Amino acid sequence: MFNGNSISISVSDDDSDEVGKMRVRVRRKRKKPGLRIKNDLVGRIVRKLLKWWMVLLFLPAAGLLLFEASSIGRKPALVIDSQLSTAKKPSFPLEREPNSNLNRLDPTTRVIGGVRQRCLKILPPEELQHLDIPAVEEPTNLVKKVVYISQNDLPYVAGNSSLPEQHTEPSRFNMFTGYQTLDQREESFKANETAPVHCGFYSENGGFKISDEDRTYMQTCKVVVSTCAFGGGDDLYQPIGMSETSLQKVCYVAFWDEITRTTQELQGNRIGENHFIGIWRIVVVRDLPFTDQRLNGKIPKMLGHRLFPQARYSIWVDSKSQFRRDPLGVLEALLWRPNSVLAISEHGARSSVYDEAKAVVKKHKATPEEVEVQLMQYRHDGLPEDKRFNGKKALSEASVIVREHTPLSNLFMCLWFNEVVRFTSRDQLSFPYTLWRLKVLKNINIFPVCTRKDLVNSMGHIRKAKPLITSHGALV
Repeated sequence: MFNGNSISISVSDDDSDEVGKMRVRVRRKRKKPGLRIKNDLVGRIVRKLLKWWMVLLFLPAAGLLLFEASSIGRKPALVIDSQLSTAKKPSFPLEREPNSNLNRLDPTTRVIGGVRQRCLKILPPEELQHLDIPAVEEPTNLVKKVVYISQNDLPYVAGNSSLPEQHTEPSRFNMFTGYQTLDQREESFKANETAPVHCGFYSENGGFKISDEDRTYMQTCKVVVSTCAFGGGDDLYQPIGMSETSLQKVCYVAFWDEITRTTQELQGNRIGENHFIGIWRIVVVRDLPFTDQRLNGKIPKMLGHRLFPQARYSIWVDSKSQFRRDPLGVLEALLWRPNSVLAISEHGARSSVYDEAKAVVKKHKATPEEVEVQLMQYRHDGLPEDKRFNGKKALSEASVIVREHTPLSNLFMCLWFNEVVRFTSRDQLSFPYTLWRLKVLKNINIFPVCTRKDLVNSMGHIRKAKPLITSHGALV
């Protein structure tokens, strides 16, 4: 109702409640559609991962296995390719990088009974300076004299006779070795007071020619350290670790051929006017008797008593090694102290000749046919499977040989050399047999491998020796 200028509006209780409710209500924001979709997607991914996690782990592992398998399958092809490429290279490979073993003097040790000890018990330096060579003693064993069989009746060296012989069987034997028959071989193992034996230098036309000047020098040597490199093989490593006394009393002689001399001159290593390079006296040998350079190397290695007729002691060191101890100290430790006439290292891997023969064939060091001929003969003669000497391995590693030049040890070396010529050039195969056959030789010092490692720094072979073409003999 209108009354004057005022307007009255009636409000019901229901309307006031609606207004109150509107004031209290809180307005909420509505979620955006995009976020909801994103959360749903993550949830689905998580649920899928939980369901298929084993499959997802398996797939990378399977892929890795397939990759490794394919890599292994490719390796033989790479080896074959490298062998083919090597075959095309000249037989005169490039020099290796300088070896870290060179000029090392640190001792080699091993643990014995819980205590670390030096492998080579050599005298201290102050005692080495006053060490002298023992006086000559008469032979106390059965063999008093060795007679070297030759083509004529003339004596080769003082105290050794020569017997004439007619050869009947052509083989690896030649005018240097003489032509030993199987019957003569059998007789040579029978030790008597006078022992006739083939021992190289059979004929003046047999080769291994040495100049008169070098021969005169070699006849002055009483103690000698020797090595050789034929066919341009290894480098010459200067000996180290010797005393002043040894420098005055010991000869150091290295045998080369013309190929090695040329190879060394190309590297700047020239023989001086005094025939020396450093400590080594270089003896250049002409007219080598064998095509196989390994066989030529056996001459200075095994026949040192023929090359140095006045020497009482010798130490042989393979050309792959650097001799690093005092020679007189080595003689005292390995020969004089244990009362031995020959010292040589036992083999590091095997003790059986027959196992060694398998390794020789596997490594292509000799043909299966020539190894089998040697083993057939040794089996026929009764050589045991596992020959031991004084409880040690009889199978040797002959890169270092220390010995006294007695009639009996000289006979042993001649017999060993003849076995190497008759059969294979691998002297490891024939050493136990020769030791087994020459039963009277007892005082041998077969020292452990760690002693050999103390004697030399092993450098490994630098390059392959070139074969020699000669009219004196050929391999069969």
